[in-house]
Amino acid sequence: MSTPRANRTGAQYGGAMPNLALELGKQAASLGVHSVYGEQQDVDGIRLVPVALSWSGFGAGEDEGRSGGGGGGVAVPLGAYVRKGDDLRFEPNLVSFVAVAIPFVWVAGRALSRVIRALKR
Repeated sequence: MSTPRANRTGAQYGGAMPNLALELGKQAASLGVHSVYGEQQDVDGIRLVPVALSWSGFGAGEDEGRSGGGGGGVAVPLGAYVRKGDDLRFEPNLVSFVAVAIPFVWVAGRALSRVIRALKR
């Protein structure tokens, strides 16, 4: 007689699921501020701190004694904080802005046109 699925423990799966959760937790711990702000760089007396927009996701699952999981993420460089003496300013990365803005505007335009078309009916 098999044990109901809800009552099974990680030991019955060979301990794979608890280990997978720990591994995903270790990977997620490295995210946060370190994935958004890069390490400070000094170039010819100018200090630079790169800034990015990032997001990520993780998942796990199991199938008849086999378990697996993984994750992924995306980072878009937004620009850098630049310090020259007492002057601190943000300098945007216009190339990445355009690369992200064009597909976003296209998708938003298509969605808006479909909404308008649906409202006309």
